[in-house]
Amino acid sequence: MASRTGGEQKYRERVRKARLAVLTILAFSLIIFIAIAALAVLNEGVDRFAATLDSINPFYFGLALLCALLSMVAGYPKWELFVKKLGVKIKRSKNLAIYLSMFSMDITPGRWGRAVVSYTLNRLTGTKFARTFPAVVADIFTDFLGFIAVTLVLSFLVQGYTMVSVVISVLLLIPFCFIYIEAPFDYIRKKLHRFKRLRWLFNVGELYFKSSRKIDTRTYAYAMLFTIPSVVLNGLALYFVMLSFGINVGIGFLPTVLFIYTSSLLIGMVTGIPGALGVTDAALLSYLTTFFAGAGVTFGIASAITIFFRIASLWFTEGFSTVFLVYTFRYWKVRKR
Repeated sequence: MASRTGGEQKYRERVRKARLAVLTILAFSLIIFIAIAALAVLNEGVDRFAATLDSINPFYFGLALLCALLSMVAGYPKWELFVKKLGVKIKRSKNLAIYLSMFSMDITPGRWGRAVVSYTLNRLTGTKFARTFPAVVADIFTDFLGFIAVTLVLSFLVQGYTMVSVVISVLLLIPFCFIYIEAPFDYIRKKLHRFKRLRWLFNVGELYFKSSRKIDTRTYAYAMLFTIPSVVLNGLALYFVMLSFGINVGIGFLPTVLFIYTSSLLIGMVTGIPGALGVTDAALLSYLTTFFAGAGVTFGIASAITIFFRIASLWFTEGFSTVFLVYTFRYWKVRKR
């Protein structure tokens, strides 16, 4: 009992540090917002930029928040499928709460902070951490595949940035080779297995790969049916933010808006910066002024769109998911079977 309590305290301390890191990153995000606003003021003046911010339509911005929320929920069926494939038995309501708590760690590098849910599942069901972590990896991997697929298709439709999109996609997929291909792990294990202190790590890795094989190719293909709508919903959030600032682009421009969203996020991801801060914001500004200058998108309006879109897709989802993270802490007190 003492070991379980000690383990729980250690993991709570790790989560506390992770949350502190998230809050620090969000603080940097605020600094970036201030910097973007300052550039807009220098470019267009205080009065004009203030008028732009004041012109926001709450109805359309509310739709943007709704799309960001629905984007999270839309991916739940694939998560449920991954968990079932790994043989974890859990009530749907509890599994949904655990799934929603994942997004509180999306701002961590590579989204690997999502691993917190594997510990929650361990406390609730008794399933070992390494047996459920493949579900977290699969969820992240399919998210990347969704972004890549949508970006590549849309790059042909907007007739631009195709080669850049391909290069970035390849770079983002490389790390997953080490997670899904067992050969590099086996090679390292054979070379370093004589070190006793590393054996526990190799045992965990062996269990991870064994569990990961339960999620087959057909499961990944089925999961993409939920990933693509989730990506599109986030792109719709950007579309509604644009409408909220009076940029009345028709639905025919939706592919361009979706491309701006996915490609700017991929550019941010490839840098490895937590939350893709700064890079994604800069890409959004650049793309908005490039593609929609003719629709009246000035630097000031692009700045306002970028700030409020990031609030909807980053701050809002982080806050919403954190509520579920705190809620699922109660599962940590459940005695392991």
